[in-house]
Amino acid sequence: MFKKLFFIIGILLLFFSPISIGYTQQLPTFLIPPTDFRAFDTPNDAGESISLTWSSSPSDSPDVYYIIYIDKNKNGTFEKEAVRIKSDTNYRSDAPELFGYKKENSNYHYVHIFLRKVFNGEKFEKNQVYYFKLAMVTEENKIVLDTVASASAYSNWIHTKKINNFAIMIILSTIILYFIVHARRNPNLFLRKIGGLDAVDEAIGRATEMGKPVLFVHGLTGMGSISTIAATNILGRIARKIADYDANLKVVNNDPIVMSVSQEVVKESYLEAGRPDAYNPDNVFLVAPEQFPYVAAVGGIMTRERPAANFFIGYFYAEALILAETGATTGAIQIAGTDAYTQLPFFITTCDYTLIGEELYAASAYLSREPMLMGTLRAQDVGKGLVIVILLLGTMLASFGFKYVTSWFGSF
Repeated sequence: MFKKLFFIIGILLLFFSPISIGYTQQLPTFLIPPTDFRAFDTPNDAGESISLTWSSSPSDSPDVYYIIYIDKNKNGTFEKEAVRIKSDTNYRSDAPELFGYKKENSNYHYVHIFLRKVFNGEKFEKNQVYYFKLAMVTEENKIVLDTVASASAYSNWIHTKKINNFAIMIILSTIILYFIVHARRNPNLFLRKIGGLDAVDEAIGRATEMGKPVLFVHGLTGMGSISTIAATNILGRIARKIADYDANLKVVNNDPIVMSVSQEVVKESYLEAGRPDAYNPDNVFLVAPEQFPYVAAVGGIMTRERPAANFFIGYFYAEALILAETGATTGAIQIAGTDAYTQLPFFITTCDYTLIGEELYAASAYLSREPMLMGTLRAQDVGKGLVIVILLLGTMLASFGFKYVTSWFGSF
């Protein structure tokens, strides 16, 4: 009797045990196939890809996969697997450049198939029609839709999603051309005041009155650097004023190519001023090619000759504070300009005037007052103002839910 009782209890425990419950949950489930399976040529490409989309299924889960089969024949075997994805990934909402920002995009799947990658090593022909089948797969079940989607890939002449970039280019180009013409008609075109550049005449005038030289210090980068190019432009304007004032200019360099360019720039400035005889090529010289030997030599020049004005223009590294501090101890007027943001704090604290960032690039237009440069500079300021207005307007629209405005400025 007890044996029968234990047998019955054992059967009940086995039936209601967690192991048996877990086993029943792993039995194959019924899969609901998706609908609206279709293929189309991927827009704005070189004709080597096809896109496919289909609706989500209630059976979508991390354990369910979608498999896309491809064939060149509609009645083919569809044995080649083009792509395999999890059913809870790859939605239209991940590709706003194709489908926009509609809410229903999160209810549709989307895959992008590169045909050359699928048919690697095989003959690949553009404009050929390709056929696709969609399968829904789990570890136990597999459902293949009867629907056969087809599409052919062809190249596009125009990338429609980049028309916004083209429109922005046209607008900015029109603004630049307008202000160049306006600057030619109005030589006194207003430019925002830059204190460091306004002080150039004062610094050179002081050096002339004291009979002391003006020292121009390049940065440590070569002629391939934008900062050095901007520095040589400023050097030309300063050399022209020094030639007019009959002052003494010394230019120190650490690169032989920069030295050669600087010599030609200074020589040309003296020619423009009508004083070629006052140009001394020995005043534009190479100090040292290495960083700290260069700094030591320039510091020695400051200490011995005690120039009345120091110009630190270009891209600087750790030597910035050493140079500027040495010049400050000699009592010289110091004007610095750099786009090395890590060195700006040192120049600001030790120099009388500092050109910050883009002011270095605007200096040539500011000093020369040439219509071409002035018009371009003014157009850039107007362009920046438009960008600020667009940012504020876009932020307001996005805050109220109009997120589609972001697509107007997407680069895609």
